[in-house]
Amino acid sequence: MAVPYTIMRITRRDVLALSSFGAVGAFSAFVTACGGGGSSQGQPWLISRRFPNTVLVPGTVRLPMSIGSVNPATNSFAIEENGPGELTGRLVDVNGTTVLDGLRAPARRTGVPFAHYTFTPTIESPGIYTLMIDGADPNGSTIEINDPANVTIPLVGTQLAPFDTPTVIDGRGVNPICTREPGCPFHQHTLTDALATGKPVAYLIGTPAYCQTGVCGPILDLLMNEASKRGDSMSFVHAEVYTDDSATSHTAALSAYNLTFEPVLFVADAGGKLTARLDATMDADEISAALDTAT
Repeated sequence: MAVPYTIMRITRRDVLALSSFGAVGAFSAFVTACGGGGSSQGQPWLISRRFPNTVLVPGTVRLPMSIGSVNPATNSFAIEENGPGELTGRLVDVNGTTVLDGLRAPARRTGVPFAHYTFTPTIESPGIYTLMIDGADPNGSTIEINDPANVTIPLVGTQLAPFDTPTVIDGRGVNPICTREPGCPFHQHTLTDALATGKPVAYLIGTPAYCQTGVCGPILDLLMNEASKRGDSMSFVHAEVYTDDSATSHTAALSAYNLTFEPVLFVADAGGKLTARLDATMDADEISAALDTAT
């Protein structure tokens, strides 16, 4: 699952080694001057990459980051609740040449418990790059842009494949079909049925009860808010990550799209073409903008 927002044991130079379902990456930079200061405890900011490198392809890429602080005595990390309004930086290639400068990442905190900062550079070619955040460790944060042929999860611009998600009529071996309390209204029909309606579709894969980041519950709530605003103009579907309350066996929803992380929000237009995908963390404004791409 995604990197926890709360206590995590690390060292200042460590890169977090993630399990196959450990979505989002490296604690790679300590910011000594983010927006004119460090953490509220007087320690340097720590920059945490909040996206999986394995699914980025050429084009406009979404690079959410979090900032936090570390307690040197315990090597514990926590996301900062009240950070700066934005981060700035530049992108360099493997030769150290700046390929994009003046990058800005506004704080995204609408409707979520902790802010993240989303850089959205347009990167034209596959390769290994480094995001250098102003005031941070000069080693920066590694960005990998992959050949689309080597990425197996659904990509923007492709058709979203039908899948028979669990419903209130047929749980398909998943119980509970929704770990939100009370359950969400997005289990009345399958994704297959939704794609056949001729309406835009929003499909969220995530587990409110067991998401380690603490964002899956808020994200589902934010999607419910959007559904109430948009009425029947759009079809909404939710699928869980675990087959039961033991949280040990993953659902077929993950394997169907070759996912190794969650939450993920897929947005498709009326013809089933994927128009947006939000990975790992997102706020209300980003969700609304993603849904707008399909209409």
